[in-house]
Amino acid sequence: MNKIMVKYWFAVPMRFMGLGLFLFIYQFVQFSHIVSAAIKSEKPNVIIIFTDDQGSVDLNCYGTKDLMTPHMDSIARRGIRFTQFYASAPVCSPSRAGMLTGRFPARAGVPGNVSSHHGKSGMPAEQVTIAEMMQQAGYQTAHIGKWHLGYTPETMPNGQGFETSFGHMGGCIDNYSHFFYWNGSNRHDLWKNGKEVWHDGAFFPDLMVEQCQNYLRQVSDKPFFLYWAINVPHYPLQGKEKWRKAYAHLPSPRDKYAAFVSTMDDCIGKVLATLDECQLREKTIIIFQSDHGHSQEERTFGGGGSAGPYRGAKFSLFEGGIRVPAMISWPGTIAEGEVRDQLATGCDWLPTISALTGAPLPAHQLDGKNLKAVIESAEAVSPHDNFYWQIGKSWAIREGHWKLLGNPRDTSNQTPLGKDDQIFLVDLSKDIGEKNNLATRYPEKVDHLRKIYNQYQKSLSE
Repeated sequence: MNKIMVKYWFAVPMRFMGLGLFLFIYQFVQFSHIVSAAIKSEKPNVIIIFTDDQGSVDLNCYGTKDLMTPHMDSIARRGIRFTQFYASAPVCSPSRAGMLTGRFPARAGVPGNVSSHHGKSGMPAEQVTIAEMMQQAGYQTAHIGKWHLGYTPETMPNGQGFETSFGHMGGCIDNYSHFFYWNGSNRHDLWKNGKEVWHDGAFFPDLMVEQCQNYLRQVSDKPFFLYWAINVPHYPLQGKEKWRKAYAHLPSPRDKYAAFVSTMDDCIGKVLATLDECQLREKTIIIFQSDHGHSQEERTFGGGGSAGPYRGAKFSLFEGGIRVPAMISWPGTIAEGEVRDQLATGCDWLPTISALTGAPLPAHQLDGKNLKAVIESAEAVSPHDNFYWQIGKSWAIREGHWKLLGNPRDTSNQTPLGKDDQIFLVDLSKDIGEKNNLATRYPEKVDHLRKIYNQYQKSLSE
């Protein structure tokens, strides 16, 4: 536009250009600069898609061959995929707390799973969530899906920074009746903005899609933050008929799990299509992450998900419990189709979103780090010198390629753990499957990493 105007201006004979016309053109050029700057400084929308109990490698872009996940894969194709990304915990509530606050789950007040009973509190209200941070920056905020971080007014989504909320507050529901799935079947759990709602017989993933689509279609010029906490592929494994038929050739329970994963992929595809329909894709940062590794509980038929080469599953601090698929996409602004191998964690999203949107960081201590430099360059170093996990008596420290586990639990039951394995040292560069305990061979490394663990423990009590 500016080049065309300048070219035209010089083509006009000066004798025909009065002072008024000159001033008009000058002011028009200045105005176009202002408009261009305003467009460039427009705040991006942010969507976090947080899946539930999805295995470490259970997308095609992470190497799985027996699943169909084109829509989730499209996020990687149009963005950046992480290969060493870790959930902040190997179970639901603390992983969500770590992601939403940018803090170790224990520091966020959620060291373990929160009660699924109405009237039970959860993450303390004084914790600052991404939603509250984004509100300070002028964003609209919405939660759709699973919560599992508290069941009182002050600890439900509307008390934690979300202007609108639709979903279930406990750990899991039957997707058609919307009653809590196990340990008592008489608890209905479906809420909209703190009030119980009923959608008898409606498939909950479809309800989430409808809520997401309606939200995207009605957003104003004000930027938005949408936290879509999908309750899939968490049990009960209730995939749609077309996918049950498509995977009928797979052994159980992989067939049931696969059908639910592809059902979820369809749901994500519909929301991404709506984003395109509303011409919001290039204005929106999409973040995708699983909350932790796949379940091998009885309620999920003993398995179905895959950790690929990794040991462990949900509840375990071996890699299969905490190394998760994670991606970020912002077409037209960040790279597309690239991979990042640096260590990164769920706690990092809050400071990263702050850096990408200009939202002000909370004043208190954060454990997450800003990944902006890593997103911009595959050559950047990880912002983490080390990282710490704890669930119950089990804990882990990772520094570089070394990882030390205390009181480890192997929920994948790959190799028996003896009494000599209560301190378990691994060199991940040589033993990605964490089969060999090197603790007795490298006692100085054990001492070093244990000191880091003790420092983290001390910081949590200060």
